[in-house]
Amino acid sequence: MKDPRIGTLAKNLINYSVKLKKGEKVLIENFGLQRELVNALVKEAYEAGGYPFVLLKDHQVDRALLLGAREEQFNMMAEFEANVMKHMDAYIGLRSGNNINEHADVPDDKMKIHGSTIGKKVHRDIRVPKTKWVVLRYPTSSMAQLAKMSTEAFEDFYFDVCNLDYGKMDKAMDSLVELMNKTDKVRITGPGTDLSFSIKDIPAIKCAGEMNIPDGEVYTSPVRNSVNGRITYNTPSPYQGFTFENVTLTFKDGKIIEASSNDSERLNRIFDTDEGARYIGEFAIGVNPYIQHPMQDILFDEKIDGSFHFTPGQCYEDAFNGNHSNIHWDMVNIQRKEYGGGEIYFDDHLIRKDGRFVLPELEGLNPENLK
Repeated sequence: MKDPRIGTLAKNLINYSVKLKKGEKVLIENFGLQRELVNALVKEAYEAGGYPFVLLKDHQVDRALLLGAREEQFNMMAEFEANVMKHMDAYIGLRSGNNINEHADVPDDKMKIHGSTIGKKVHRDIRVPKTKWVVLRYPTSSMAQLAKMSTEAFEDFYFDVCNLDYGKMDKAMDSLVELMNKTDKVRITGPGTDLSFSIKDIPAIKCAGEMNIPDGEVYTSPVRNSVNGRITYNTPSPYQGFTFENVTLTFKDGKIIEASSNDSERLNRIFDTDEGARYIGEFAIGVNPYIQHPMQDILFDEKIDGSFHFTPGQCYEDAFNGNHSNIHWDMVNIQRKEYGGGEIYFDDHLIRKDGRFVLPELEGLNPENLK
């Protein structure tokens, strides 16, 4: 028997997230061969009058390709996929898998080839700025393990998170967007963290189910050279097949000048990818009421209630601070009391303490008001 929640999710993705119109083309790209949701998306795309295209990929096959990767080969692959992407009006990226560390033994230089070819020429240059797009995960037993839940309980959690009322969240975000657009100085404090930067004249963008599922963040980016101080991230952060823990970064005039973690050498190699990798491309505040704890999946972790993420690397075009890089690494700090607490100040006014908004106009974003 088909789970009716899959049909609801497919309907939301086609009609709310990418708002597919009659005659529009949508590329459905699936890593992990989750046929049930792919089939439901194809059905909903047809019902909307659109034209679905499907690209199926596999993480183990992707690893095999990366291990022998040559730049000229991946440039050809990027040209092929870019030619498809440039004809699309919308994109739905569905990711699933049974091993988050599938790429753990792929050498750094091979991962860089992927980032500078397919990552840049297909996704950063075409998909992100030129299509209506949304990316999401699909529940697996591996994800349930990472969340420390039974498979059935995790599936219930997943559909609660993914099928919540994003329209309600969208309206509640308006006050935070307005405030951020008027703010110059941001200061963030907490255990191991005292960080200051400016967001003056850089737009704040709300994310309520149109680009990520699950969703629930408002993002901008710091003025590139304005970041000073220290931040300690208190959630594990998988990147390029390795899970980093206890990451601490020290900034001077925007640049990461010190970086340490459970593998500081590997961490610094990533930050040496290019000049922009040591500067910040995104600052975002997470508000999803159903996501309370990290599960080593950034699409979930960056939306955690009471969290923020501070992202080394490439900035977004709609919150542009001039930083360019082949990396974009969302790392998360949770400020709720059980994670050590913390404060966020806008222009010296406290706006959130221990993960809860304290200004009356922002209280609609506290978890009890979004469920």
